[in-house]
Amino acid sequence: MPEFLRDINVTTLAAPLFIVLILAEILYIRFARRGGAYESRDAAASVFMGLGSSIIDGLLGFISFGILMLAYRLAPYKLPVNWVTGAVCFVLVDLSYYVAHRYYHRSRWGWAAHVIHHSSQHYNLSTALRQTWTGLLTGAFLLYVPLALMGFHPLLIGFCFGLNLIYQFWFHTEVIDKCPRWFEAVMNTPSHHRVHHASNPRYLDANYAGVFIIWDRLFGTFVAERSDDPPRYGLVSNLGTFNPLRVATHEYAGILRDITRPGLSLKQRLLYIFAEPGWCHDGSRKSSRQIKADYVARHPEHAGEPGL
Repeated sequence: MPEFLRDINVTTLAAPLFIVLILAEILYIRFARRGGAYESRDAAASVFMGLGSSIIDGLLGFISFGILMLAYRLAPYKLPVNWVTGAVCFVLVDLSYYVAHRYYHRSRWGWAAHVIHHSSQHYNLSTALRQTWTGLLTGAFLLYVPLALMGFHPLLIGFCFGLNLIYQFWFHTEVIDKCPRWFEAVMNTPSHHRVHHASNPRYLDANYAGVFIIWDRLFGTFVAERSDDPPRYGLVSNLGTFNPLRVATHEYAGILRDITRPGLSLKQRLLYIFAEPGWCHDGSRKSSRQIKADYVARHPEHAGEPGL
């Protein structure tokens, strides 16, 4: 195992660059008068959420790493660490990220952690820092266990995961419109990820990719950004607060309220935890699929379009 993988934390090393790029984006938006907007309280909340996420990951990361190491020890063959295995691992980590990201959106338990990242009504580089404090609770790290069982060292998996997160920083922006067509066809871009952060019905639960948009194209979750339906950022029902503690915990509080309602069956209580976000036993709330169906019912001319 190369020694540098033991000592390097790529996301920590990239943090100063993140700050420089955020400041550059603020200046560009101010003087060019285009490319989105910053709201000081919103950006401060995002930075605070990112700082808290980094601290918690640093304190609790040994849990997921320990489980990956256990799986690695069970692997029948240990792969060497070189450029070839590193490249393969990077691609497989991105595929695992796609699956985990899709889980975050399709199960309320995963959404309770991931909703933090979608809670801003602005879309700029500071939004990339708005990360969960409770990612470990989702269990999504278990989706990377197969890579360890295949013989990839957990340090290499973690290194590739860090590179994956660094790549995702730059496309949280409205400053960049479209990239070259060949790049848009293969890679995740600002245009693709603006769709992912939008609350428009056609854009809900689309474009889960981390680095390679090809996963969404392969698995039927790709939706292109449209000029006639510009993204509206935030949640279907926005929080109306910049309090980081509420941002971090509001969905867990909602789950607790729902599962403690009187008169529910055990199945209903479990569905309030693990079913798709918006599931409700009495129909008083709507899931993304129901929101899309309602939109098509009101606008039948859009039926069959991507995302609907």
